[in-house]
Amino acid sequence: MKSVTRFLVITLLAVSTIGLQHAQASDGGGDISYRSTIFSHDTHVDGVGFDCDSCHDDLFEMDAGAMTATPGFSMEAIYGGQYCGACHDGDTAFASDEDCTSCHTKDGGDIIYTEPVKAVIFSHETHAAGFGCESCHTGMFKMEALAAQKSSDFTMKSLYQGEYCGTCHDGDTAFASDTRCATCHIGVKGYNRLTGGDKENQDKGH
Repeated sequence: MKSVTRFLVITLLAVSTIGLQHAQASDGGGDISYRSTIFSHDTHVDGVGFDCDSCHDDLFEMDAGAMTATPGFSMEAIYGGQYCGACHDGDTAFASDEDCTSCHTKDGGDIIYTEPVKAVIFSHETHAAGFGCESCHTGMFKMEALAAQKSSDFTMKSLYQGEYCGTCHDGDTAFASDTRCATCHIGVKGYNRLTGGDKENQDKGH
C-alpha cells in the first residue's frame, strides 16, 4: 500500500510540474516592468514572431530580473547596440532613441533634485506637452532619474552657459534660466509639502 501511495504522489507531482512548465511556456513570459518601462513578450513573440532563443541567452539571461540587476544595462548600452539595441537599431526595428513611449509608458513624473541645492523640481508633464522624450534624452540628459545631479558640473553656471536645462531656457526658446527662479526652486516649504518633510520633523519632535 505504501508503494502505491508513493507512486501516486510522485506521479501527481510530476504531472503538476509538467503542467506548470507548460503554463509558463505558453504565457510567453508576460510583461516585464522596469521603472517606467514595459517590455511585452506577447508583442515580440506573437506580434513579431520571435522564439525564446532569439533573445535568450545571447542578449538576455533566461532569468527574471537578471537584466535589471546588470550594472551595464542602460540607455547608453542600448544606443550602442547592446540588449534591446541589438534589434532596435533603426533597421531591424525602430531605433532605440525614437518612439520612446512604445516602451516608456509613464511620463517620468516629477523629479526633485537635492544636489547641488535642495528643492529643485522638474515636471515631465509640463515639458511633455511640447516635447518628445528624445528632445532631451539624446544629449542633454541621460535616461536615468537624477543622473544629472550626480554630475559635478550640474550647476546654475552650466545652465547659464547653455548646458542641461539652459539649452532651452536661454530667453528665446523658453524663459531664461536666470529668471522666474521660483518656477523650479520650490524652497523648503514646497519641498516639505511634496516629500512629507514637515510630518517627518513633527514625528521627530522638531
